[in-house]
Amino acid sequence: MSPTVNRPAPPYLQIAEHFRKLIKNGELAEGTKLPTVAELATGWGVAAGTAAKAITQLRTEGYVTSSNQGTFVSIAHKQTTGPDRLQMLRATGNGYRPGESVEVISSELTEASAEVATGLDVSEGSSIVQRRRVYRDDLGIVTVSTSWLPGEFAESAPELLSTDPLPKMTFGLIEERTGRRAVIRRDVVAIRTAPADIASILGVEVDSPCLTMTNLYWDQDGQLTEYAVDYLGPGRELSAEYALD
Repeated sequence: MSPTVNRPAPPYLQIAEHFRKLIKNGELAEGTKLPTVAELATGWGVAAGTAAKAITQLRTEGYVTSSNQGTFVSIAHKQTTGPDRLQMLRATGNGYRPGESVEVISSELTEASAEVATGLDVSEGSSIVQRRRVYRDDLGIVTVSTSWLPGEFAESAPELLSTDPLPKMTFGLIEERTGRRAVIRRDVVAIRTAPADIASILGVEVDSPCLTMTNLYWDQDGQLTEYAVDYLGPGRELSAEYALD
């Protein structure tokens, strides 16, 4: 394989990435005011146009909003799926959008199916925690989300087996009780057919094609902590925006 040259990202993307990380990590909370374009230009030693482009990038990605009063962290509208909820939780202390509610419809210890065993990297038939939730907003069902976690988590966090909503959500509770912080995730978007139990909640025919997102989370030691599958409600969509220069 031929060697390649690693070129640094353009300055505006470096600035955007700096603030993006702070927002994702919760170091810049919802509503925090960012430096002005002039302050960014001075602090980073770049042209005002470059600083303005960084702000535009963050705004395009949905991390901030701008007004006559300045630029402020605002990611409440971004959250739709599990990874976004984790980002919301860390940034704002709340993993739900305004007007959104969650109903935990089941939570239990069960045996890992072949699919879940592969997803969590455990033996088939192992004891695991299964939690199923329905997220709704003023337009109806956002998603039916099912998470599977290692069974030993129920020992440190017995609340996982309750159908009461978790104040810090699954991510926060696991980190608080075990010290295992989700630091890496993998997302897989696919069309799946809705099984009977999911179809009845979504109000669609059994085996109807549904848009889904599967998420896997790893902790700081590279160990899997959660395998989750979200079935999006009818009419919902997933989208992302990327800078091409």
